[in-house]
Amino acid sequence: MFGPLRADPQKFFDLPNGFHYKIVSRAGDPMSDGLRVPGAHDGMAAFDGDNGRVILVCNHELGPHDFLKSAFAPSFSAVPDTVRNRVYDTGNGRRPGAGGTTTIVYNPQTGKTEKQHLSLAGTELNCAGGSTPWGSWLSCEECFERPGWSLPPRIKRKQPHGYVFEVPASQSGLAEPQPIRAMGRFKHEAAAVHEPTGIVYMTEDKRHSLFYRYIPNVPGKLHEGGKLQALAILDQPSFMTHNWSDELTMRPNVSLSTYWIDLDDVDSDKDDLRHRGRKRGAAMFARGEGLCDAGDRFVFTCTIGGPARLGQIFEYRPSPNEGQPSEQESPGRLTLIAESSVDSILRNADNLTMAPWGDLIVCEDTSDHCGLVGIRPDGSQYQLADNPHSTSELAGICFSPDGQTLFVNIQYPGMTLAITGPFPQ
Repeated sequence: MFGPLRADPQKFFDLPNGFHYKIVSRAGDPMSDGLRVPGAHDGMAAFDGDNGRVILVCNHELGPHDFLKSAFAPSFSAVPDTVRNRVYDTGNGRRPGAGGTTTIVYNPQTGKTEKQHLSLAGTELNCAGGSTPWGSWLSCEECFERPGWSLPPRIKRKQPHGYVFEVPASQSGLAEPQPIRAMGRFKHEAAAVHEPTGIVYMTEDKRHSLFYRYIPNVPGKLHEGGKLQALAILDQPSFMTHNWSDELTMRPNVSLSTYWIDLDDVDSDKDDLRHRGRKRGAAMFARGEGLCDAGDRFVFTCTIGGPARLGQIFEYRPSPNEGQPSEQESPGRLTLIAESSVDSILRNADNLTMAPWGDLIVCEDTSDHCGLVGIRPDGSQYQLADNPHSTSELAGICFSPDGQTLFVNIQYPGMTLAITGPFPQ
């Protein structure tokens, strides 16, 4: 669609002719708050800022063992109390949770980052997440950790982990690190909000995982409680979507009717929520990863699904009565819309977004070098970018609110790129 890629002389990122990138954020650089940019850039979203600026909220997939890559290195004891008091898990006082988020103010007119600061601190392995229509970022911990001392390297945790945290995009300092316990404790991956109802859909990064939804008691007020549910296939309990066996269970482009199963004890300390959901009939997915709002549907990836275990992409179309007692009169529908093979351009789909011109743009997380792959509405694929210069996965794919700039993260060594060029209008 955009023509062949050209080799990047800086050896960061290959793009088609006419496209260029700027480095927005780089691990280790100083930030406006006196801390340094953490590494392991992951999920991200773009929000409207003042006077044409773009606000980016970016996850950093770090645990306490990654302290030297954190915003606090080289010494947590040197961090001021104004910061320490907003750290979710300070550990033993020396090794806090190193994950969290940074917030960036980027000026697309000048191509420069004007401000950057730590906006969520003391969490762990903040992988993906999702933006909300009310202007915040849902940062998801991709872990399940209990308080206490770990096995070597002997890291102490004071708090449980495995939660969703909300970060206001416009906030100038650190967010209050309050886990949204009613959204469940599990190995969270991504989140996306159904704007008409405020329902939040979530994926889970496990080999046999669930697809969740959270119905808040008050739309837009996630901390005020709600109901957590798991997706199931009508008349096919505990349905396996993996397609790992010789006989395919999930056929491409075949739409299946769904229903939702209530989950209880969602803040359990046993890491068994997905197992209890499956026993009740919930459908299982092969490592749920990226998730995005794609207009009248939601699209999510399963990074090791399919016969070749090279990934799948699913579409969920909500019911016209989503979340209401009458939704089974016209149930939501689940469809497998892409499944990678050894001949596919796309391998091991991860984060993804819907482009302003209607294509899906998908990040790869594969053992080979990773790129960006576009998927047209007819299912055909094309290569948009490539990273042959490192083995890092790509993440955090999102467009600026005006659709003119594409942002993406190279997780290692840790950087955010802003890409401009002749995108379709």
